[in-house]
Formats: sequence, structure tokens, C-alpha cells
Amino acid sequence: MITTPLADAMSQLSIYDSMTGAKQTFTALNAGKVGMYVCGMTVYDYCHIGHARVIVAFDMVVRWLAQLGYKVNYVRNITDIDDKIIARALENKEDIAALTQRFIEAMHEDADALGCLAPDAEPRATDHINDMQQMIEILINGNYAYAADNGDVYYAVDSFADYGKLSKRNLDEMQAGSRVEVETVKRNPFDFVLWKAAKPNEPQWASPWGQGRPGWHIECSAMSIKCLGNTFDIHGGGHDLQFPHHENEIAQSEASTGCEYARNWMHVGFINVDGEKMSKSLGNFFTIREVMARYLPETVRFFLLSSHYRSQVNFSDVALDEAHNSLSRLYQALKSAEQLRNEILVLDDAIINSAYASTAGRDFIAAMNDDFNSSAATSILFGLARDINKAIKAEDIDTAWQGAQQLKALAQVLNILQQPVQQFLQAVIGDKADDSLTDGVIDDLIIERANAKSNKDFARADEIRVQLKDAGIELEDSRSGTTWRRA
Repeated sequence: MITTPLADAMSQLSIYDSMTGAKQTFTALNAGKVGMYVCGMTVYDYCHIGHARVIVAFDMVVRWLAQLGYKVNYVRNITDIDDKIIARALENKEDIAALTQRFIEAMHEDADALGCLAPDAEPRATDHINDMQQMIEILINGNYAYAADNGDVYYAVDSFADYGKLSKRNLDEMQAGSRVEVETVKRNPFDFVLWKAAKPNEPQWASPWGQGRPGWHIECSAMSIKCLGNTFDIHGGGHDLQFPHHENEIAQSEASTGCEYARNWMHVGFINVDGEKMSKSLGNFFTIREVMARYLPETVRFFLLSSHYRSQVNFSDVALDEAHNSLSRLYQALKSAEQLRNEILVLDDAIINSAYASTAGRDFIAAMNDDFNSSAATSILFGLARDINKAIKAEDIDTAWQGAQQLKALAQVLNILQQPVQQFLQAVIGDKADDSLTDGVIDDLIIERANAKSNKDFARADEIRVQLKDAGIELEDSRSGTTWRRA
């Protein structure tokens, strides 16, 4: 049995913690187990490309933790009651439950298409109203919250001495710089709502403070603690949630339990579109399914993993085209090795263990253990592809095949390069499709070109090469023959 560096890698994982602003060696609260909560979607519309980045990033985190040997309990909530949900249901004249279920199913379809694992638990806010009310009562009894004259219940931010510790904001400075609210029922302009008094024709639940519904922030505190306990290992979400949502979660949770809430905070960077912040008002807002109508889902996943999860990413057609071409180069290396060996590559445990024991495998582990650096990890995959191509040109079958095994095995944890090679290379989608040249037609043209060259009909051979190039088919000639891929 091959011993791989994975046996020791669990203790070498470091994660950037938004609370401390630094990377720190990860130590699980319970040995061998990780509890992770990620703020999920408010289900009133289709998920957009920013949601895709969060979903894919934490899918990558879960997969790597599992690869290291952790048993992961991955919880991602669903907000199924909210102002936007109510407004959309009224606009559509649609039942709220039907609306939210429709978009939950669409969210699952998008996540599945992107190759993401389902969370271990997916609690819905409306199923945890009692848990929220119990937490609110604890906060009121501890003088951290109060019922206002209008029937709302608010959290008193100045009652929590550490308010602002995640976002590094000072409450006094925020108060000094804020506008004075007129006739407010709040004691402090930064107090936030825990329970909203019922309004006509809105969903509502009975409570000690009258009919109403929960505020947004209390949902995640109640559901995360219900699913993972008072303290858990990792809390994640988009960077935009750091303030005020995650700050408010900390204040509520730690005030109600007296315990540290989350031991590590992870935040995924923003996606800009052509250099500008994504916004419906700017007309640069794209749903996941709109993007996947034009690009293969694996291309979208690869694009998102090609940058470090904390970095800002610029989304554009050019960037997606580059991602597709890059992913195609990796698949083409696998195809060339399979053609040279005349065998389809299938992974097993021995191949995977051997891959991680290689030099490339050790480098891959180091990259992923460095705060889940998928950008550095994918660079290692391209190094393997270059080595495969060199071996193929030298007709070194064994070296090419070993490189292909390593490439596919290491890519497995990123969930790329796992579908049949030709299935990806011949796939076309949306307005990028070129139906004029099927797979079989391309193979026939390549045979005709080879015959033309043998017969010294170089004009016809060049004509075929240009025809294929104009159709987006790239050829690679070697002593063992010609391989092709769609650009």
C-alpha cells in the first residue's frame, strides 16, 4: 500500500480567518469532525453568478476537508420568509409556499449542474420559528433585546461589548457618523429587528410579543446552533454578509449562549461583471442558468475555481472563453494520452494514492492546505498537462499515461476532468454551437488530410486544416498521429 502525504496533511491545513485577519492552523473542535454553516439563499428568484461562486467555493472546501479525512457536517440554510419573498409573491399573485418551493428546486438544479454536493442539512427558516422565539426570549431576559412600542422586538447593539469585532467597526464611531433618525422606536439607530409585528396580508406566527414573523438575522443564529451546537468550526458566506449580517449573528448567538459562536470565519470575494459590481440596475445581472445556457457547467465551475475564493473575480465572456479553452487543454492532454495508450483512463484508489504521493501531488496538497488555494492547485494541473504533451511527442507511453493518471486523480477533488474526455471535447452549447461539423465528420476530414499529405496533395491538406481552424477545431500533429479539440 502506498503511503501518501495525505496521512499527515490534516494537521497542516491553514485557513484565513476573517475575525483575526490572518491565516491560522485549523484545529477541529472535535477531532476528525468539522461542523460548517454557510448562509444560503433567499428563495424569491433564480440564483445568480455571485451565488454560484459561494456554492462552488464551499463545495470545494467540503471536498478537500473530506479528502483530508474529516467527517464534515455541512449545513446551508434556506431563507423562505422575507420582505422580498412576500413582495414577489404579491407581484406574481402566487402562493408564498409555491413560490419558494419553485425557486428551491431551481437552486438545487443549478447546484447539481455545477457539480456541487448537496449539504448534509438544509434547514428552512419557517421550520424553526420556535427556535428563533426561544432565542429572542433569552435575549430579552438577559437585557440584550427589548420589545418596542410598535410590536417589533430589537436587539440592543450597545448591550454587547464586542459588537463590531468581526468587521472591525467601532459602534461609537458609527453612531457619530450616522444620521439622526426621527421618531424612531429604536433606542439606538443601529439596533436591528429580531421579530417584526404582523402586517395585513402577510405570513405571521403567534409569539409572546404578538403576531408577527422573524427578522432575517435571527434565522441563521437559531438554525446554525440548532444544527451544529453553540460553537462550531467554520461559518461561511459571501463577503457582503460580513456586515451587518454576520456581525449581528455573533451578537445574538454569543449573548444568548455565552459561548464563542464560530471558530473560523470564511468569506468569498465579490464577482464583478466587466469590471463593475453586478447589479440589476446596471443591466449586468446574470442568473446561473443564463450563463449555463451559453457555457458548459464544468466551464463555469472551472472559471470560479481558477481564482482564490477570497479574491475579487471579473466575470465576462472573454474570461469564460479563456476558462473553456484552458479546461479544453487539460481534457485534450487526457485524450492524447488515452489515444497513445489506446485505453480509457478509469480511476481507482491505487491510482489516487499514487497521484498524491507524486511530486505534483505533494505540491497540490500544499496548495489546497494553504487556505484552499484552488488557483495554485489548478496551475499544478497545467504543469502535468505540459508534461503529458512532452511525453506524447517523445512517444513515451508510460510517462504520458502516468501523468494522465495524476492529472485526473488530483482534479477529482475539484470535481473537474471527471467526465469522459470526448464527451466534454465534443460538447457545444447555446449560441457557441457549431453544428456543421460533427465528431464523425471531423475524424473523416482528419483521415482525408492524412491521405492527402501521403499523396503529396498538400493544397488539399492545407485546405482541410484551414476549414477545421475556421470552424474552431484545433489540430495537434505528432508522430503517433493527429489529435483535435474544439477551441
